[in-house]
Amino acid sequence: MARRLSARRFLKRRELITLSLSSPELASPPFSPDPDITETDIWLRRLHPAFDGLKIVHLTDLHHSLYTPLEDIQRAVHLANLLRPDVVALTGDYVTLSRMYIWPVARALGKLRARLGIFAVLGNHDFRADPKEVTAALKAQRIHVLRNAHAAVRAGSATLWMAGVDDLWWEAADFRAALRSVPARDPKILLCHNPLGVYMAARYGVDLVLAGHTHGGQVRLPVVGSLFGRSRLGERFVEGWNRLDGTQIYVSRGIGKVLLPVRFGCPPEIACLRLRRA
Repeated sequence: MARRLSARRFLKRRELITLSLSSPELASPPFSPDPDITETDIWLRRLHPAFDGLKIVHLTDLHHSLYTPLEDIQRAVHLANLLRPDVVALTGDYVTLSRMYIWPVARALGKLRARLGIFAVLGNHDFRADPKEVTAALKAQRIHVLRNAHAAVRAGSATLWMAGVDDLWWEAADFRAALRSVPARDPKILLCHNPLGVYMAARYGVDLVLAGHTHGGQVRLPVVGSLFGRSRLGERFVEGWNRLDGTQIYVSRGIGKVLLPVRFGCPPEIACLRLRRA
């Protein structure tokens, strides 16, 4: 079950995080300077009891640029830390076009704190700017950049695998390399900027995909709906939780903006996912 809370109310009374999304008073205005805090339980059959309740905070599409100032990203980092995550997942598009924003956004993300690690993949805009420099800047902040690779998160004898692939648009994703030698019996979480990666993830038996890219549509108009971010399946993988066969996916609306310097009817989002043992 997903729950959404505006950041201001989260800071004022943290216990309100348990309130239902359906509460009218929690509805976000069309223009929102702060991201929503969205909490969702993700039930995984293969999850070891040692990881039951593990909290993943998911940030994506920061798009540091003229449209998304550094203050917005620093604010998102601050709010993410208040959630006290066990793991932070970053799913790409840290900048939009210019390389001049790469190191500032990386230093801001370096303030993130997570008990079991911070993991990242690159998005299509990162490839357009400079993938090697984005990788170097994130690694300099001790962020694990998973470029068609995986890493183990351990709790005693239990293992949870964090895998990541490069961007699909740049034809750089290698799912086989990212999941090579990962035991089939262990739960696997895949970071993939583009939600269409869920198709290949399902083939490889991935339990959960975390993605962004769509901005949730960024601009939503009455009747028309989302102007941007539509996937090949219409609205199916534009935002929130979904599944394809045995693979679940969560698509975050992200933080930043592209093409237009505004969000309308589609506030930015920090997703807080709690893993539960099914």
